[in-house]
Amino acid sequence: MTKIVSVVKRSGAVVPFNQDRITNAIYRAAVSVGGRDRSTAEGLSQQVVRILEETTSMDQVPTVEDIQDIVEKVLIENGRATVAKAYILYRDERSRRRRERAVRASRPSENIPWSKMWHVLDWAVSHNIHTIEAYNQRVAQGGLSDIIAVSEATYSEDVENAVEVIAERLSEIKIVIVTGTSSSGKTTTTIKLGERLLRMGYSLVTLNMDNYFFDLELHPRDEFGDYDFETPQALDITLINQHMKQLIDGQEVLTPFYDFKTGMRHDERTPMRLRSDELLLIDSLHALYPDMMDGISVDQQFRLYLEPLLQMKAGDRNYVRWTDIRLMRRMLRDTAFRAYEPEKTLLHWHYVRASELRNIIPYINSTDYIVNSAMPYELSIYRPKLLDLFSQWVKKYQDDPLREDAYQRARRVQKVLKAVVPLEDDAVVPDNSVLREFIGGSCYEY
Repeated sequence: MTKIVSVVKRSGAVVPFNQDRITNAIYRAAVSVGGRDRSTAEGLSQQVVRILEETTSMDQVPTVEDIQDIVEKVLIENGRATVAKAYILYRDERSRRRRERAVRASRPSENIPWSKMWHVLDWAVSHNIHTIEAYNQRVAQGGLSDIIAVSEATYSEDVENAVEVIAERLSEIKIVIVTGTSSSGKTTTTIKLGERLLRMGYSLVTLNMDNYFFDLELHPRDEFGDYDFETPQALDITLINQHMKQLIDGQEVLTPFYDFKTGMRHDERTPMRLRSDELLLIDSLHALYPDMMDGISVDQQFRLYLEPLLQMKAGDRNYVRWTDIRLMRRMLRDTAFRAYEPEKTLLHWHYVRASELRNIIPYINSTDYIVNSAMPYELSIYRPKLLDLFSQWVKKYQDDPLREDAYQRARRVQKVLKAVVPLEDDAVVPDNSVLREFIGGSCYEY
């Protein structure tokens, strides 16, 4: 039993000390460089705790920085230089992001598709749905049907434009990449792309990235028992890259199968080969991650990026956040199709967001086309389904320093949902809408 009881976070909050967090941090660094031995991480964390106990007086509460310094020392002294480097780089990156947040308001980010956002904002203003107040007024005046129709038509036009760009490069493209942040609408958009390409005489053949997950027990896990499977390192990127190259070269590969019930991967299960009239489809969160496409010519790739780029101001004059829209989408989808409770999605979201900021969003502007999957009326659909839950979570986590992220997100979403007019019946959503991917009732088979 360690004598260390508490630790001081950077915010100044004092939280209970938990050795599992040290183990998880070391293991996460090891995973990022190809290591998968959790028992070694546990042994190293025990050394960290021993040193921490020896250097901490009875009346002293160690800080997060104190612990991180010792972790670096232990890794280096145990000959874990590669892991130590990964840990130091991650720590430095977190520090850099904190500095960037402090000055973000003074300069534009290179990771934001400003041109696309401007077009979406211009569209929202022209249809008088650029604020929740204006949207509510239009609905009250009987304009809901028109809002739904024009929103769905605009999304479909966006997809059609992407297909036209693909058509211009069909002689050289071998891989169509559909990527984007979690719950951005990749599955529905991929189906719609496939329908249109089929009419042009081309088929999309999917290399299912889910089958390339490492076994569940090899993923980092936090002190609450939550696995972090949101990072590129959760996938066997080396094998994915190898199979893509072989398929492009006309070779047959045996793809693995991942059993989500057991959390185990079974290799060399399904034969796959590309015909001359087939394009390889990669539908993945991390399809833009550089190692995934290592050695594959950019000219052979078409990269389509999805994001719900809603341009709508809430009552506090701040724009509704895209990440909050996707959080609600994923809650509804996971509840309907994956037996995953909405609260677990909220508590897991910090993993989703951290991986997006590191491994997805930095590559937005390397894409060939961006599709906006937001529907201005979707907030109204989500209000009766989720408002009560978010209100409960605000009360539940408001005084829990270990759940600060969940509390802040819950409070922000609660304010938005309270402000928007509710739509109790989701029958108004077309059966081919991208929203059906999350609320159910789609005409497509997922």
